[in-house]
Amino acid sequence: MATKNQSLGEFIIENQSDFQYSSGELSRLINSIRLAAKMVNHEVNKAGLVDITGSAGEINTQGEDQQKLDVFANDTFIRTLTNRQIVCGIASEENDDFITIEGERKDHGNKYVVAMDPLDGSSNIDVNVSVGTIFSIYRRVTPVGTPVQLEDFLQPGNMQVAAGYIIYGTSTMLVYTTGNGVNGFTLNPSLGTYYLSHPNMTFPEDGSIYSVNEGNYVHFPQGVKDYIKYCQQEEGDRPYTSRYIGSLVSDIHRNMIKGGIYMYPKSSKSVDGKLRLLYECNPMAFIAEQAGGLASDGYQRIMDLKPNELHQRVPFFCGSKNMVRKAEEFMSKYPR
Repeated sequence: MATKNQSLGEFIIENQSDFQYSSGELSRLINSIRLAAKMVNHEVNKAGLVDITGSAGEINTQGEDQQKLDVFANDTFIRTLTNRQIVCGIASEENDDFITIEGERKDHGNKYVVAMDPLDGSSNIDVNVSVGTIFSIYRRVTPVGTPVQLEDFLQPGNMQVAAGYIIYGTSTMLVYTTGNGVNGFTLNPSLGTYYLSHPNMTFPEDGSIYSVNEGNYVHFPQGVKDYIKYCQQEEGDRPYTSRYIGSLVSDIHRNMIKGGIYMYPKSSKSVDGKLRLLYECNPMAFIAEQAGGLASDGYQRIMDLKPNELHQRVPFFCGSKNMVRKAEEFMSKYPR
């Protein structure tokens, strides 16, 4: 039974039976993520005091300007996961290809792969807006004892064994699921310990917030334009409130607590969408569904999509169940 003020470590031990695979390995994996997140949080909180903000002067594999904190977060999570000898491979937004990790005996003996966005929304760092880390965990599908392969990462989201995010905001929270509901843990910075602060998190079935970059409205598909107009109509419990931070973790986190829908559709500028399926959409979809919400590409369930490349982009609609269904209803009037 989840109880408030329980530490993350205590929670993992008490709920080991909820994880269908090796509980010890999961515990070590989550602990590694927890440790790396504390290190990243420490740097995020120093932004403006030390030379950690701004561009790193490099372009990542997505064609995006890398921020210094992007590089720091990426290096920190990769180093921590590698040193703990828990995973056999890592795929990151910041790396062109996946990283192969050998076991202590050089036998590639670990069973898990991690896909991650080490610092989502990092362009907001300079203006002191919340950012986050997103992670997704799979069991490898190739034989244990062999080098990890691309197919170990190109699994549909319904094969995830765990997923979560860390939000670095007014407080730092780690929110995760292993397929048995969603729980949130808040970092006590004076003790360096995460405590259960948000047990059994759920999306309200209905919401009053829609989150989308309306500056791109002219480029959106007609179904999305129609749904946005629906959200703005004065009828019943509408108009809804428009809230868009531009940091996926922050927008999803707020909407899960308050009720709402997050949308990043395809557009004439981004014909496949902008968000990455493996390490942004799939983990957020897993969390949303475990919290009673839905996640869709506008036409079908996100977690049923079979990835065909590491950095594949897809449209993304995620949030309160009835709001996502209504958006799909508008989308269905216009074939893909």
